[in-house]
Amino acid sequence: MKKQILFLVLGTMLGLSLFALVRPRSADGPVLAPEPQLQTAGKQDLLVVESPAINERIMSPVLVRGRARGFWFFEASFPVKILDKNGEVLGSGIAEAQSEWMTENFVPFRAVISFQPTESETGTLVLEKDNPSGLPEHADELRMPIRFFR
Repeated sequence: MKKQILFLVLGTMLGLSLFALVRPRSADGPVLAPEPQLQTAGKQDLLVVESPAINERIMSPVLVRGRARGFWFFEASFPVKILDKNGEVLGSGIAEAQSEWMTENFVPFRAVISFQPTESETGTLVLEKDNPSGLPEHADELRMPIRFFR
């Protein structure tokens, strides 16, 4: 009887060991269901919006933050707008540099934008490169989709 129990235990351990060797697994650990992640928006070498994320639901006022190259700013700021699905401006404001902006390096920015309620479910966040010259060759912007709480 003891031999049968010993063979049963050894057989079970051997079977579990073989199963562990042949089952698929991730190099970083167990395979888990992916968590939904919000994506950041940006022109990766010029401007990155860290918050809000692409298609994130927002409400007024919204904190917009990220980092931009120093030349995206003028006098340490640049314009930000929130549009409804028809392109109507719901609110606008100014993003301000959070450190020295007279550089070609990335500079953190933040803006708090208040906007009017809308019946639209979707809209657009627009971050404009400050362009005091008004010349089209110096203009640039980042547009990213957002959603509104209703």
